[in-house]
Amino acid sequence: MRNIEIARRFSELRQVEDACKAYTLALQLDDLTPEERMEAAVFLFQLGKDYRVPYTCFIELYHQGCFQTDILSILTDAFYKPNEKLLQNRYKRNVNLLRKYPYCFRNDFPPYSALPIRFYPYEDGGKYIPFYVPENRFGEYVNIQNPVVTRNFFRDLEKPVLASDVFSQYELEYLTDNVRPSEYVARENHLYLHYSDWETFCSWLSVLNLRPILERKNAVFLIGDEISQYPIDFKERFGIDYSKYPVKPIGIREVTRLIWHTQLSSSNGGDFFNEVFDSHPNLLSSMSILFDSTIESINRYEEAFKKASNIPEAQFVLQNWESPHLAEELYRMKRRTKKDWLVAVFLKSKDWNSNLCADARIVPALFFQPHFKNMDVKLFASNNGHTVMDSDIFDKIKESAIFTNFKYVKSFTPLRRFTTSFGSTVRFIEDQLHAIQSFHGVDPDGHSVKGAAVEDEFLGRILNRTYLRDPDEKLYCDSVIVRFEDGKLNPKATFTALAEFLDLPYTESMTYCSEKGIRDVETAPGNAVGFDTATVYKTYDEYCNDSEGILIEYFLRDAYEYYHYDFHYYDGSPMDEHRVEELIDQCNFLNAFKRKIWKDFLSNSFEKSEDSQSEEDVKAAHQRMLAFMESIRGSRLKNARILLRNLHFFNKRGQPLEMTPMLQPDPALLVQPLYH
Repeated sequence: MRNIEIARRFSELRQVEDACKAYTLALQLDDLTPEERMEAAVFLFQLGKDYRVPYTCFIELYHQGCFQTDILSILTDAFYKPNEKLLQNRYKRNVNLLRKYPYCFRNDFPPYSALPIRFYPYEDGGKYIPFYVPENRFGEYVNIQNPVVTRNFFRDLEKPVLASDVFSQYELEYLTDNVRPSEYVARENHLYLHYSDWETFCSWLSVLNLRPILERKNAVFLIGDEISQYPIDFKERFGIDYSKYPVKPIGIREVTRLIWHTQLSSSNGGDFFNEVFDSHPNLLSSMSILFDSTIESINRYEEAFKKASNIPEAQFVLQNWESPHLAEELYRMKRRTKKDWLVAVFLKSKDWNSNLCADARIVPALFFQPHFKNMDVKLFASNNGHTVMDSDIFDKIKESAIFTNFKYVKSFTPLRRFTTSFGSTVRFIEDQLHAIQSFHGVDPDGHSVKGAAVEDEFLGRILNRTYLRDPDEKLYCDSVIVRFEDGKLNPKATFTALAEFLDLPYTESMTYCSEKGIRDVETAPGNAVGFDTATVYKTYDEYCNDSEGILIEYFLRDAYEYYHYDFHYYDGSPMDEHRVEELIDQCNFLNAFKRKIWKDFLSNSFEKSEDSQSEEDVKAAHQRMLAFMESIRGSRLKNARILLRNLHFFNKRGQPLEMTPMLQPDPALLVQPLYH
């Protein structure tokens, strides 16, 4: 029996909830006629709990030319008319603001009833479906608050910023907040907003809020042929000579834009990307910073600053900053946040920002790569059969005021082929352990070998699915994956595309690698300097045996396929629990490595002890090591069983996670074939 027949039977029996479930399944799974789809949509619209399902079905049927008169009547009565007064009042407010605004040169606003576009609310938060009245058609769903910057507005800063047909509230405010006023940069620097059609622009005034755009009087509206006026000579036309103003230093709260260079895992090329963005004239940058150390440092500043009772005392607290105006600005600031402190710390770093353009047309973005010692990800099977991904680190990020107080966030994540990244990580750990052993169990900074003994780099690698994103989380809405190999093999094509995504100009500073402006510095022993491609082709097979490589590639095969990596170890053969258990027991290289780490750790512990160690103590220590290795094996098997079910992952709210899009290098600029 078809779902729609089951739904009808439930309806006859007046079992409304069951009927709604069956009608929903019918729309999702059954091959329905237009009449049946209309029947299901009407029932769900009248008696269902989620109006969006029938709403979407009505729009689809309308697009297909079915029941258009009835559907338009239903949607108009249910969604448009209850909100018409609100839309009309918003239009009136925007019109009144523009009539008084000096840089909008048209005044022939049509009456609301004559506008060619009507906006049908779909959801709260600025989500609409436009209806084009002259064409008698519905358009595509729009979200004017969608926190995504869709264009490279700041590609060329030789002239004032010009943006065409921007109908996103989020992007309009983004432009307003990031184009510096002409008075701040001592030159003509208005934001020019060009709209190709007057009536279309007026229609959008019923859903947009222009007040925050007009308050600074830095936006110029050009309609149609008025584009010929760009850029306006304000001295000649309005008698305003901006060159008389002094250039104003960047204010702490001017910085509203965060470029978050995220860490997927270790040995993924993060330093390389930092070197490319170093000394960019429109970025506040720094080296990779430990997140916890950053928070601790800010907390210390905050505690010391609380004791200052006047500006001189505040400047004394921050005397090593060599920027007295920042101390004064912080002291006068109401409700300081950790984001304010982070920006201030970056602004005072003169050695990292020596190339910052003082009179740039745009506010610099803060380029931040918080580093985490261990990207801990946990997977568990929920009661409804979903594989749920959880991470304490990402929960910490989502709750951190450092991130949440930035109004605009873009993120990019370097990705390197997983087995190569894993092998490189193991090599790095081995190098560190050699250094630590020479310091009797601790490195020169006092860090113990114990951490390397406890962590399972192999399991961490296959559990880490942070190339997935939660589309409902603002921090991940505007994000992209960038392959390390593309950056090395095709730097111009890759970084031109990345600058476009990040809404930055592609500058000369991005054509070389540097640290604090010094070119081609070896930031870590063994790293290939600059754009040297040696590390692209190095597979680190000596640090990753076949079994480890097969398991990593098999359990990350979704990412291998989506991000266009070929397998190096896995041959595509079927995999079951028995085969996985065999492979886990053959992870001999890393297991031997772990046993050696534990042996060295225990040996160092004995050496430091003032008491002599009995044979029983040594045996007990050996048993602890064996128990630890068995716990690693058990944990690997447990998680492998979860991953064997499927590679579909959900957040804790039961919503599916999706692949973060991959940056596509500019094909016209490729000099080598794309890596596979």
